[in-house]
Amino acid sequence: MDQKQKTYEIRTGCDRGLCSAAIGRQDRQLNTYDWLADVPGNDQTTDLVEVQFKHTRKGYYHNVNNLPLKKGDIVAVEASPGHDIGVVTLTGRLVNLQVKKANLKSEDDIKRIYRLARQIDMDKFREAKAREHETMIESREIAKGLGLKMKIGDVEFQGDGQKAIFYYIADERVDFRQLIKDLAAAFHVRIEMKQIGARQEAGRIGGTGPCGRELCCATWMKNFVSVSTSAARFQDLSLNPQKLAGMCAKLKCCLNYEVDDYMEHVKVLPNRETVLQTIDSDYFYFKADILAGLVTYSTDKRIAANLETITAQRAKEIIEMNRRGEKPDDLQPAGQQKKADGPIDLLAGDSITRFDKAKKKKKKAKAAAHPASPKKSQKPKDAPQQS
Repeated sequence: MDQKQKTYEIRTGCDRGLCSAAIGRQDRQLNTYDWLADVPGNDQTTDLVEVQFKHTRKGYYHNVNNLPLKKGDIVAVEASPGHDIGVVTLTGRLVNLQVKKANLKSEDDIKRIYRLARQIDMDKFREAKAREHETMIESREIAKGLGLKMKIGDVEFQGDGQKAIFYYIADERVDFRQLIKDLAAAFHVRIEMKQIGARQEAGRIGGTGPCGRELCCATWMKNFVSVSTSAARFQDLSLNPQKLAGMCAKLKCCLNYEVDDYMEHVKVLPNRETVLQTIDSDYFYFKADILAGLVTYSTDKRIAANLETITAQRAKEIIEMNRRGEKPDDLQPAGQQKKADGPIDLLAGDSITRFDKAKKKKKKAKAAAHPASPKKSQKPKDAPQQS
């Protein structure tokens, strides 16, 4: 690496194609890698800035004051009423693409950034955030007292404490007009109700999945795709609701991750209804290892009997032979040794006394290494005693 390259990396914060200015703070959910962050003039292409608030709520704002913003800066933005506090998560040309994905209907939805957050702004912000948990517990009791069939899953206060967003889950339509009046009287703030689904609730609350990692919906997933049990069937997974359900009590989103590969590999496998005929007997489909391309056949339709595992290519060869009226001697290709069925006894050729022989050898070796000392001569019983 020459001196010019080293100087460029130190100035831009980039090393081997990864830019530290593009990654930003990793405690932000749904963080977007800005691969244009090190391009000169990228931050001057647009005045739009992406700002993220609690959990997965994002907004887009105009930097009308031309502030030198970068990822991780805490800013005060326009709200109705008052202002809100958020973290800058994206600047530059990629913000225009994010705005298109957000499907903002009008320019009125894009407000402006006031300033970088000051100490007084942060003090109000911390006071408002400290009220969220107690507010959520008390609001649940108020909703229960009104007999509403809904669950308030999260509460988010605005940065200046003038407004609170209540996220709730409900299976049916809920008339919460009286609830809004009671909440406003109890907390003395402007109330906004937002209905979310079970997946969105899991993304906001977060948690650890059965795989041992943080939930995908709480880290990188930007939208939710419908998941059906057919994805589990394609992957030959057990249709057990307890194993297929995630933290949100819905089907796991990760069931869709590999289903496309399974659908491609299934095309290579033979039809399950096809029976393989050999000279000795007929073989029926039992199970398959889809990704490995292996198929297991049984001589009985209902139970596992005389199982034979062959490749999908070999199965198609036998099917083609059966169409021509030919039957092979065995499912396995010629010259390949047939695997033994059932459990294998690893100690079949060993003797029962094999450990006894080892003990005898150890005793002989020990005796040879440490010979016994000669015994002292004993006096005869009738030997005369000395006076």
